Amino acid sequence: MKKIYYLLFIGVLGFTACQKEPALQTSTHAVTGLKENLTITLNTSDYGKISSGYPKTSFSFDDLADANTYIPQILNSEYITPTDGSTASVTYTTSSLYFKSAADSLYSDIYYSLTASDYLLLPGNTYKDFSLAQAAEWLPYKYTSPKSNQLALLNFTVYPSTQSPPPPYSFLYFSGSWRYIYTIQPAQYTAAGVGKYDQFTTTNTEASLVSTFNFFLKNDITIMDTVKKNDLIFVSFNYYASSTAYQRVKPLQFDGNNFVAPYESPGVATFVKVNGAWKAEPVITYTLTSADITLIGAGTAGSAAAKANLNQYLDFDSSWATADMDAAVIECLLVDIKAPQTNTLYKISFPNYSSPAPDPLAFIWSGTAWVPQQ
Repeated sequence: MKKIYYLLFIGVLGFTACQKEPALQTSTHAVTGLKENLTITLNTSDYGKISSGYPKTSFSFDDLADANTYIPQILNSEYITPTDGSTASVTYTTSSLYFKSAADSLYSDIYYSLTASDYLLLPGNTYKDFSLAQAAEWLPYKYTSPKSNQLALLNFTVYPSTQSPPPPYSFLYFSGSWRYIYTIQPAQYTAAGVGKYDQFTTTNTEASLVSTFNFFLKNDITIMDTVKKNDLIFVSFNYYASSTAYQRVKPLQFDGNNFVAPYESPGVATFVKVNGAWKAEPVITYTLTSADITLIGAGTAGSAAAKANLNQYLDFDSSWATADMDAAVIECLLVDIKAPQTNTLYKISFPNYSSPAPDPLAFIWSGTAWVPQQ
């Protein structure tokens, strides 16, 4: 099991030059006004086209459902000229199982300064200060119904003050309990060149933030003395975007040499332009059955030799031409799918002799006929 660290910050060594940032892959915008088949990789500026919602500042989507909800806003803003029937395969950044973007919070919503009476909420406590462990124990009495990955940024008197960074302190409700997490300090903002307001901004790319935080963590002896490969550390930092201050959390994983962003893996979603607007491409999957194979073997599509081979081995071989395969599958669709959805993509898998297996065949019901999309 991966060990997750919630560690104290002691100090920052001198900040040297950051690692060279990788160039962001940019999209190629269609300008022809024709039916297009686009392949797009989103960059951070693309997420800014989203009107509202967490991806606007997290630059990622929690899952495919959210990608299908938000990406059409980007496409309708940036890809206007492709005509109806155009498609777009969009690569985006997706969050990991370890962390969702709920902790990307408005600063004003999650900052709280404890009052004298707040300290007394913790049973048995009579003092007007907390250790960091006590603060984590106190949080369930203050926030009785926290949501998964809820962030709290607290200002309180800490004990002992000589062993802790200055406030505020970040706590993340993660996996059913409140955890103290690493918080970027004023000296670190200054070292990163954003000390005037102690905020990172949209000019700081995701790659540059990872590089900067990697430097800070590698120069923090409280972490490097104990960190092991695959350990996770959550980094809380202030971020300014669209005239609003946020408190963001970035999980980093130690790969044995550096702290990297484990949650940033690519996802792919497909979209189609219908009635002048981009929408998530609905996809229905279906796999040909043994009854379908029997139907094709006795049908009109394909050569006699190809059908004889199919009847003998119950899978398709290379003798099936694309047009014959399309016709054979359509024979099955006409029997199997009694009420097909119009303008919905159907992806049909089939038993095949070759290895690796070929991609599914694609069809759309036009309203009157099945139309191959190969």
